[in-house]
Amino acid sequence: MKRDIFLKNSLLAGAALVSGLGKTNAAESSISEKPFRMKFSPEFNIFADAGGKDPVDQIKWGYEQGFRAWESTGLKSRPTAEQEKISKTVQELGMEFGQFVGTMTFKEVTFAGRDKDLREKVLNEVKASVEIAKRMNTKFIHNVLGLEDPKLPKDFQMVNAIELLKRIADIYEPHGIIMVMETMNHKIDHPGMFLHEIPQAYALAKAANSPSIKMLFDFYHVQIEEGNILQTMDYAWDEIAYIQIGDTPGRTEPTTGEINFVNVLQHVADKGYTGFVGMEHKIKKDGAEGELAALKAYRSIDPNYMR
Repeated sequence: MKRDIFLKNSLLAGAALVSGLGKTNAAESSISEKPFRMKFSPEFNIFADAGGKDPVDQIKWGYEQGFRAWESTGLKSRPTAEQEKISKTVQELGMEFGQFVGTMTFKEVTFAGRDKDLREKVLNEVKASVEIAKRMNTKFIHNVLGLEDPKLPKDFQMVNAIELLKRIADIYEPHGIIMVMETMNHKIDHPGMFLHEIPQAYALAKAANSPSIKMLFDFYHVQIEEGNILQTMDYAWDEIAYIQIGDTPGRTEPTTGEINFVNVLQHVADKGYTGFVGMEHKIKKDGAEGELAALKAYRSIDPNYMR
């Protein structure tokens, strides 16, 4: 980490520098915090003011603050050399890398329709995502199911999606990769998306009947679209493989909105979940001050495991 970034972070955190103002690693960190118990997983640029603009600096800074996991929705758009550099950093620090997106569209009917070209495009992107997953040493790939088809009855759309999910399972299963699919709320952010309710995602996962086809439970989207978070999650629990977090309204960090994340995450921990909790949100206040406030918020909601 660069000297000026290191000094800035130390001052902001209120920690005294002990030594080593040059490049740092996990063993040399002077401001290392106690690791989080929950596998909170930041996204690039969520802590860019406090952690620096360079992605490797951000990961190292995150490690120093106690994070032991990372994720990146837009990873596949980064050059291969940069992906390799990110993966090397994560592994050298003993961290884990979570989800990235393999295929995504907010403009086309892919899973819900029968357009052969669009469905083949999805399958080609899925095949390409296998190599990225190997490069990043992760087994989680998030694939977005595209728009609904207003010209087709919903049951027909479900059948089309199930057929494509089964073909994706055939690609991922030999590699031990898990596709996770996320419900996206219709009410505020993503009107017109095919997958928007947990029961719908649960039905798709059950119908695909594969260890490689599971659900991503995003608290932000579920609270807006459905509410009743704990019961909804409990009912679908056996098909949930990944969790993301964000408060509402505003999709900002926990403790800034209406969701009681202390209770919700303790409930998740009590169920025995030790997987990723992706930090899929913005920071409410601008600048390093806001980012450090978000860190404090995460300390306040980190569960006591298996209470």
